[in-house]
Amino acid sequence: MKYGLLGNSELMVSRVCLGTMGFGDASRGQHSWTLDETGSREIIARAFAGGINFFDTAAAYQGGTSEEYLGRSLRSVARRDEVVVATKFLPRQDTSVSPREHIEGALNDSLRRLGMDYVDLYILHMWDYNTPIYDTLNVLNDAVRAGKVRYIGISNCYAYQLAKANAVAEKEGFSGFISVQGHYNLIFREEEREMARLCREDNIAMTPYSPLAGGRLSRIPGTVTKRLAEDRYAASKYDATEAQDDIIIERVAEIAERKGASMTEVSLAWLISKGAVPVAGATRPEQVDSLINASGLSLSEEERSYLEEPYVPHRLVGVMAQNNQG
Repeated sequence: MKYGLLGNSELMVSRVCLGTMGFGDASRGQHSWTLDETGSREIIARAFAGGINFFDTAAAYQGGTSEEYLGRSLRSVARRDEVVVATKFLPRQDTSVSPREHIEGALNDSLRRLGMDYVDLYILHMWDYNTPIYDTLNVLNDAVRAGKVRYIGISNCYAYQLAKANAVAEKEGFSGFISVQGHYNLIFREEEREMARLCREDNIAMTPYSPLAGGRLSRIPGTVTKRLAEDRYAASKYDATEAQDDIIIERVAEIAERKGASMTEVSLAWLISKGAVPVAGATRPEQVDSLINASGLSLSEEERSYLEEPYVPHRLVGVMAQNNQG
């Protein structure tokens, strides 16, 4: 496993992060295909043993049970200082609750579920249109000063919003966002228009979610899995562009066969070559092995160009489409 500093931080992380959206009580959230605690613990232990030290979860995953499973699993295999843990909190919906009450309450709940005194990276799950960014950053800065959070990040935002937030942080002397978790993979590359350039210039870490497009970049088109059959959210993001995306997926399969690697390894290696630290999930032990192997797989410039060439612009989907406020 290869490691590097995460953006403008002192966090030394594996080049692949294990995402835990696939862990949690299947009766308590959006997804019906998630692993129970025993299955989750097996995946987490295998990832840590293989060199992955970066783990990402969220309060919203399966009613908070993903955080609970991750915390208990990590305590069984690692010391706290051996792992980098990120979790996410949702924007404020009830405006009768102050930003401070909302964020501090969410953070304390996450720490309780994780069984930890602090998180290494605390991420705003999506831009909060109900709260001035000054107020959000002010509370998060206090959490950093209190030692409950080491660094802060953001997910699902536009480049102008990230730039605006960090300009406010710099002006006020607050902690700024050191990472952005956006939707980015070989068949959805809209982050390259502005966000990737901003991150390169300001050394902000890109930690893309859905790096395998809900598993589509891990298997030959036409293959049916439980997640593919039941994950309606992923279907809403990718089904409309299936025909054009399949051309790229077939090229992933072609390069994987040529290099004696899995499609997962090729897809993640492409993102790593872009300087990203992909947040990838796994629900089977062999999938963990592919995440581990991806950090050591090199793609030539010719291979990267071959994978990129068929791409055509895509409409915004998922959270970014829902929150498109102009």
